[in-house]
Amino acid sequence: MEEILTCRGLSKNYGAKAALQNVELHLSSGRIIGLLGPNGSGKTTLLKLANGLLQPSAGEILVAGHKPGPASKALVSYLPDARYLPDWMRVGDLVGMFTDFYADFNAAKAAEMLSALHLSAADRLKSLSKGNKEKVQLILAMSRTAQLYLLDEPIGGVDPAARDYILHTILNNYNENGTVVISTHLIGDIEPVLDEAVFLQEGRVLMYRAADEIRETEGKSVDAYFREVFKC
Repeated sequence: MEEILTCRGLSKNYGAKAALQNVELHLSSGRIIGLLGPNGSGKTTLLKLANGLLQPSAGEILVAGHKPGPASKALVSYLPDARYLPDWMRVGDLVGMFTDFYADFNAAKAAEMLSALHLSAADRLKSLSKGNKEKVQLILAMSRTAQLYLLDEPIGGVDPAARDYILHTILNNYNENGTVVISTHLIGDIEPVLDEAVFLQEGRVLMYRAADEIRETEGKSVDAYFREVFKC
């Protein structure tokens, strides 16, 4: 199975603070992986490094063998944990922008998902609720045929009733040969779709295991095991 994300001795410092420390990680294609850890464990930093938004302080990170740059960015669909799209734009204009920017963007798929969530192409982003803005961002990210999807808190701002649909959207719209990495605190909500879980603690990989192995070996859900490992 092809390795889609490789970290070797990866470290990232912000001044005197170490956000990631000597991370060794090898993620294969065709998996849905939970990137799990408490606040400040390095989850967002790792995703930003993979997307080329930050540079490592030491070690290296590779996407399908490429250092972050134009070649890797063509393979990665990134959903940040903050709103980044211009509020004045209409939803349909954003679909057009992504169509122009990304050769692998599927506008028909985006239109289908927008319709299913009752979102209009004529709506300006600034007129939408916080949850609906996050849905638009997720739809744009999942409408690409990427090799690696990096989703930072994709369900954090949506109501519980919409989470099942959001997870259904992720599960049924990603490239089956690609890998989805989901960073979230809502482990119980995403657990049904997870193949594997990476636990981060203070910038280090505490464990990387198959979700089924955790359930079989520990006799509890990934969510319950996470709470046990990271209990205060």
